[in-house]
Amino acid sequence: MVAPMDGGNGRIEVIAGGMFSGKSEELVRRLRRAAIARQRVQVFKPATDVRHDPDRLVTRDLRELAAVSVRSAQELKLALQFGVQVVGVDEAQFFDDGLVDLADAGVRVIVAGLDQDFSRQPFGPMPKLLALAEMVDKMHAVCVRCGGPAHYSQLIAGGAEQVQVGDTDAYEARCRTCYELFRA
Repeated sequence: MVAPMDGGNGRIEVIAGGMFSGKSEELVRRLRRAAIARQRVQVFKPATDVRHDPDRLVTRDLRELAAVSVRSAQELKLALQFGVQVVGVDEAQFFDDGLVDLADAGVRVIVAGLDQDFSRQPFGPMPKLLALAEMVDKMHAVCVRCGGPAHYSQLIAGGAEQVQVGDTDAYEARCRTCYELFRA
């Protein structure tokens, strides 16, 4: 477990939803507000996400923050700088349950991630994070077929593996009515 950093004011905030719903944009907004409040912020992303520079969290609307790429929650804890008050984690579905320990140690942990994979199954540590979070926001995209609120990540290309890093070339946002189970 990580040593307490600020006297026990830890909490977990989860920004969840499907692809293209603005999760990373909301994460960046909250982290920038924490920095404005003069809180020490550190940002992490999974090493498996190779879509952009490994030292940058980049949103679809091209907002950027410096970030550290790590392979696990344990590696994240080892890279954590002394005195950090707010930890931001993008693509949290690619991590493990160890993210919860940071909040127990007095750190505000803000995670953004897919709560479901392309098969509409719970993804990675997100179910546990959602259950233990003090604050949860469910984001929705726009369904590419009907224009309604979309919560599902429709796989349109690729294989049947749960972890497939991709973008508009492989996924679409779909609502419940327009979603179709992917068949490889």
